[in-house]
Amino acid sequence: MTPILSLLVVLAGLILVMRIATIAFIHTGLSRESASFQALSALSGVGYTTAEAEKIVNHPVRRRILFVLLIAGNAGIVTAVSTLILTFVLPDTHFTLIQKFVVLIGGISFLMVLARSQLANRLLLAIVGWLLRRYTRLDVQDYSSLLRLAGEYQVGELFIKEGDWIVGKNLGEAVLHKEGILVLGIRRIDGTYIGVPGSDSKILEGDTLILYGRESTIAGLDEREGGRLGDIEHYDAVEAEKQVAEEEKASDPAEKETV
Repeated sequence: MTPILSLLVVLAGLILVMRIATIAFIHTGLSRESASFQALSALSGVGYTTAEAEKIVNHPVRRRILFVLLIAGNAGIVTAVSTLILTFVLPDTHFTLIQKFVVLIGGISFLMVLARSQLANRLLLAIVGWLLRRYTRLDVQDYSSLLRLAGEYQVGELFIKEGDWIVGKNLGEAVLHKEGILVLGIRRIDGTYIGVPGSDSKILEGDTLILYGRESTIAGLDEREGGRLGDIEHYDAVEAEKQVAEEEKASDPAEKETV
């Protein structure tokens, strides 16, 4: 039974390291979903795509977090696999194979429930945030919560292709803000970056727009083609945003107080 307990301790340690790394990634500006995926990918050593990896390796603080994850993942996975093999290979006169299997499944299930516990996550978030503020110079702002990235709103990138509705327009003409989309920046094909672009900033083929808005609205803009049909879709998006704005206004406590 000792190998099983050792295995559960190793798995608990790996889950704890992954959760702490996820929270640390969030405090560097990653969204909660991206931070969780990056931590799991680095810890397991699989699914680490080049585009996503650039967000980590080009950031000095994230690189240090990644370094810890890679070491913990390699050591932990090897230890877990070897311990699992010993669990079912070594003879044991006190427990049958079925009993070992039941204890193992039960322990893993308990760890999974604990890992998904919102109470445990909030407690861990508070502890890690305090430690980061106390012992590091990291700006410990949870940008995911500040921008509501975990909800319907998100920050995303939109690559501009030939034939897109927005190609050739400046931001004043496109009036994306009327659709509920804010353009935070423009990255040109040659690498030039325009932060906080103005209304006269022109959108060119090959540009990448950094946008803030609802996921469905950004997706609709991505699929919109030029021409009369694109103009109609833009008009529909503006009308839909007016409806959303009215609903948000109606749910705003400050607005209710003025009624």
